[in-house]
Amino acid sequence: MSGAGGRPYLAIPGPSVMPDRVLRAMNRASPNIYAGELVDMMPKLVADLCGVARTKGHAAIYIGNGHAAWEASLANTVQPGEKVLVLATGRFGHGWAEVAEARGIEVQMLDFGRQAPVDAQAVEDALRADKAHEIKAVLVTHVDTSSSVLNDVAGVRATMDAAGHPALLAADCIASLACDRFEMDAWGVDVMVAGSQKGLMTPPGLGFVFFNDKATDVRRTVPRVSRYWDWVPRTEPELFYQYFGGTAPTHHLYGLREALDMLAEEGIEAVWARHERLARAVWAACETWGAKGPLRLNIADAAQRSRAVTSLAIGKPLGEELRQWVEAHMGVTLGIGLGMQTEDDPRSTGYFRIGHMGHLNGHALLGVLGAVEAGLSALNIAHGDGAVQAAAQVLAAP
Repeated sequence: MSGAGGRPYLAIPGPSVMPDRVLRAMNRASPNIYAGELVDMMPKLVADLCGVARTKGHAAIYIGNGHAAWEASLANTVQPGEKVLVLATGRFGHGWAEVAEARGIEVQMLDFGRQAPVDAQAVEDALRADKAHEIKAVLVTHVDTSSSVLNDVAGVRATMDAAGHPALLAADCIASLACDRFEMDAWGVDVMVAGSQKGLMTPPGLGFVFFNDKATDVRRTVPRVSRYWDWVPRTEPELFYQYFGGTAPTHHLYGLREALDMLAEEGIEAVWARHERLARAVWAACETWGAKGPLRLNIADAAQRSRAVTSLAIGKPLGEELRQWVEAHMGVTLGIGLGMQTEDDPRSTGYFRIGHMGHLNGHALLGVLGAVEAGLSALNIAHGDGAVQAAAQVLAAP
């Protein structure tokens, strides 16, 4: 059967599905970038971004992806030759570390593997050992998109406070913002990075750096920041173009404005609750399939799993074969096993991911799960029966 009929569905962990409202908002002629509605809407857009991040701090917008936000966060806070402590629980923790190293920053890495969250005691030990306070920032990934580990960011702050360490706490929320609960101010996060293409339901192309007054004070001690990465003119603009270091990303801004309106209409608490329920439906299906087959959730403890993405192991080459079949025959694209390679499986063909973030509801999710079940059956991959029903029961619960 061909999957060519109907609308294809992207079930990868970003870019996420774009709402029709966002697409319609972007479908317009180029606006005036010197005066008018685009200029007028920026202060509220920035304020609403901060509202989603749960911060009374500042938000800088960059024309770039999450990697750009990584670089911007470091350019404003850590000088070449200084040190950061990176807490890695998957590929993207290592990615942030690589950006730091390329800037001449010394990286001290605590790698907790790809199936477990950050260990607070190991972090405390590392910070207590840094008696000269050489570590200027602790970098933690709230949700690692590759492994689907959810880290306790508030717990990392508590550990830093217990150790009496003055470093900045920086969190990567590229996969988690507007999906998993995140409270920037309440959790004591100083710097947070995010992107437009996941929970914010806007095309890739915008990176965000949120920061508080403590980070602002650190920025004042950095003697040289390139004009483009400097967050000062982006958050204290005298002219409109300074928000973006040049020409505004006009149509992305219209799309983002609509996406922020949609989040506000639903309410961020309701957004988090929706993602919680949808994630639990995915897990119920996967646990049912795995009861009589090779499929397993990469993270065993539900409390340590992201509500935005689920990483799954099924054994090589079944992950790749299942993805290919589901895309070709069902019109559903699943995520690759990014960053999950092993010596036995160097191309990560035994893994795949299901993205359940952003503009998603029950019927769309059940369609994805039904497509996966069809693929398991078509490829004669052993699996338990009743997975879609198990997911439906989660969604039907009061």
